[in-house]
Amino acid sequence: MNNSLSRNLALEAVRITEAAALSSSLLMGRGDEKAADSNAVNAMRFFLNKLSIEGTVVIGEGERDNAPMLYIGEKVGAGGPKVDIALDPLEGTTITANGGENALSVIAMAEDNGFLHSPDVYMDKIAVGKKYEDVDINFDMPPDKIVFNLSKKSGVDTANLVVCILDRPRHKELIQDIRKTGARIKLIMDGDVSAVISTTIEDSGVDLYIGSGGAPEGVLAAAALRCLGGKIIGKLLINNENEKKRAIKSGIKDFNKIYSTSELASGDVMFAATGVTDGTLLKGVRITNNIAKTHSIVMRSKTKTVRFIEAIHNLTNKKIIQ
Repeated sequence: MNNSLSRNLALEAVRITEAAALSSSLLMGRGDEKAADSNAVNAMRFFLNKLSIEGTVVIGEGERDNAPMLYIGEKVGAGGPKVDIALDPLEGTTITANGGENALSVIAMAEDNGFLHSPDVYMDKIAVGKKYEDVDINFDMPPDKIVFNLSKKSGVDTANLVVCILDRPRHKELIQDIRKTGARIKLIMDGDVSAVISTTIEDSGVDLYIGSGGAPEGVLAAAALRCLGGKIIGKLLINNENEKKRAIKSGIKDFNKIYSTSELASGDVMFAATGVTDGTLLKGVRITNNIAKTHSIVMRSKTKTVRFIEAIHNLTNKKIIQ
């Protein structure tokens, strides 16, 4: 992937996430997750197929039988260089349906075979920000040890560290262990891509992300950290024979492997996201009469350039794809 193409793709990628965010935002707070997701998928797919690439969706809406559009393995683009694509048209469908915070439209692109071809299963994840990159974190380490290591590295008392965890029954013991350290906890209902990214965003108020969530989201988050700094480790959770078959089909051979940031997302990587609802990283879509405002981020691993883009869309002249 040559440099000029990467820069052009980065800017084109923002147009794609903007379109998906605009479309899904029309359903914000209306309680219909499927409709919000469908809007985002339709808009993203429409613009993806206009790009001068030969793209393969390696992280998508799911496997083909369960995802009629933007499924894993789908070919997109109008022809050009081969590109791996990881995407989530609406990261936070429940968030959007309920009018909550931190919903995003997300896409990442890499050189051919640049992303882990992860099956749509769960993954154990631990992520820390750039200032903690040299701190030892691993899955054999008790959660309290990780918190104390971060405290020692930063010189910040554990009571002033914030750990982000998905609010799920499976995390009950994990939450109890973290609370015993005195650290504070930010529980989120959804949106762990945004949560992982927040660990490396200055003044986000999040120091550590820990727990299990979707493996595809782990790849997307790794793509962002390749550009921003910080690190994530992940381990696929294969719980039954069906998931094992799907993992094998995706090319997974070692079910116990611990994946580093660069193994989840390697080579020249670019990442773009647009806020659907207000969040830690981005503001959500604002629509007043015929004017819409979007807030996006786009970044590249090669140059470490990070751009925040605020755009004004005149809806009299621009149709929102649904």
